[in-house]
Amino acid sequence: MLNSITEGFLCCLMGKTTNAVGPLDSVESSNGYSFLEVKPGRILRVRHSAPSRPPAEPPEEPGAAERGTVHCKRRITLYRNGQLVIENLGDAVRSEILHCSNGSAEPSSTVELELSELAGQGPVQGSASTPGSGARDAAAGKRRKRKPKKVINIDCKKQITSCKGTHGDVVLFFIHGVGGSLDIWKEQLDFFTKLGYEVVAPDLAGHGCSSAPQIAAAYTFYALAEDMRAVFKRYAKKRNILIGHSYGVSFCTFLAHEYPDLVHKVIMINGGGPTALEPSLCSIFNMPTCVLHCLSPCLAWSFLKAGFARQGAKEKQLLKEGNAFNVSSFVLRAMMSGQYWPEGDEVYHAELAVPVLLVHGMHDKFVPVEEDQRMAEILLIAFLKVIDEGSHMVMMECPETVNTLLHEFVLWEPETPAGDGQGEKK
Repeated sequence: MLNSITEGFLCCLMGKTTNAVGPLDSVESSNGYSFLEVKPGRILRVRHSAPSRPPAEPPEEPGAAERGTVHCKRRITLYRNGQLVIENLGDAVRSEILHCSNGSAEPSSTVELELSELAGQGPVQGSASTPGSGARDAAAGKRRKRKPKKVINIDCKKQITSCKGTHGDVVLFFIHGVGGSLDIWKEQLDFFTKLGYEVVAPDLAGHGCSSAPQIAAAYTFYALAEDMRAVFKRYAKKRNILIGHSYGVSFCTFLAHEYPDLVHKVIMINGGGPTALEPSLCSIFNMPTCVLHCLSPCLAWSFLKAGFARQGAKEKQLLKEGNAFNVSSFVLRAMMSGQYWPEGDEVYHAELAVPVLLVHGMHDKFVPVEEDQRMAEILLIAFLKVIDEGSHMVMMECPETVNTLLHEFVLWEPETPAGDGQGEKK
């Protein structure tokens, strides 16, 4: 066990990816890294930074109990023909504070969509309907609809407040995607740590310095989601903000759905549309392991070409430092094949009442912008920001832009409705 701990510390200090961490409950180190045993023999490296704070919390401001309160009310109706009707009946949330482009936090009163996996003639999954098609579909729907398959009513009040680094009840969680590691968040972790925030960033199993079980079942969505649940329960406080990239967005959605009272805000970076996960039968990762192993030296180069808007020396260095695709061919294949999550469909996402910031790199070759636009349509409170000079790894390519955007959202709170005696809050 001592050798395992030593190797783990060397991994953190020298950037070495050992994937060989022995069984232990928890090991804390002075450089901000921990090793958390989420299950017997299943150990994740976690970067955790918790600034020291005075024991006494600052007094609440006058009117804090009602500040930022939003009435979240919507009715979600799913018909047997695949038509999804979302009626927003609660408060509208203004988006001026974030100055967002290509998106809005003011949903229309009624949204009608067709789920492509259920509707035989519906639009392509992740794409927007053509002009005029909504009216035609609505008219056709009135002729077809009769009894809905499922009706979900959401009626709750959410207090959405500004989260500052001086607040001791705020924790920021960063979750990476396939082939990455917590190192891809270096600029964000350093930025928020310097501002006094408590931050938590784990390595997924098989990635970075976490243990890498040699069994495919260890990398299914459900197995990884339970890992993230354990990390969340270990470090969560009263107000928690989840930041996910790519596949990591799915785990943020899962946690927001499981812990609606603890998840305060969610940030989704290049996460794609609100669709259920299902592994592709024609994916390169479904090739035989021996073939994939031979191709693995090319994966990092391919990821560089598709994951970055530019492919210069800076981007190559970022790819190396961020440990993107620095995982075994077995883990890659198991991760891609294990992406099965039928519950995470449009209805599942429509049920979320938490504010969500969607960040999209315009040059992303993995996730089309139409998918994030569709996500913005489905979510109750959603901001969509497109960064023109970014790609799939936008948080590494444009760290200053992303950090500023994330921080604005973390500090954002809705305007207090007029007539409540509090006035407007900025």
